[in-house]
Amino acid sequence: MTDDRLSNIFFALSARTRRDVLTRLAARDATVKELAEPYDISLAAVSKHLKVLESAGLISRGKDAQFRPCHFNPAALQAADDWLADYRHFWDRSLDRLTEYLRTVHVTSTD
Repeated sequence: MTDDRLSNIFFALSARTRRDVLTRLAARDATVKELAEPYDISLAAVSKHLKVLESAGLISRGKDAQFRPCHFNPAALQAADDWLADYRHFWDRSLDRLTEYLRTVHVTSTD
C-alpha cells in the first residue's frame, strides 16, 4: 500500500459524516438520496463526501442506470488496520513491560 493511498483512507475517515456513511453502508447499499436523508446538508455536499470515500477505495458506486447504489468496500479498512497493527503491538509490549515493572515495585515495597 502506498503512503498516498493510506493518507487518502485516513483523510476519508477524519470526517464524522463520512464515518457515519460508512457505518450505514456496512449495513446495506444505499443511494445518495438515502444517504443524505439524516443530514441537514445538500445532496451536492453528500456527493462530495462520497467522492472522498470513493477515491480512498472505501466505497464503490453501482452502475444500475440512475439508481447507482453506493457499496462499502471493507478491504480498504483492512489496509489501515494492518498499518495500525505495528503500533498496537508497540503499545501492547509497552504496557506488558509496565505491568511487570509495577508488579516488581509492588513486591519490593511489600517486603
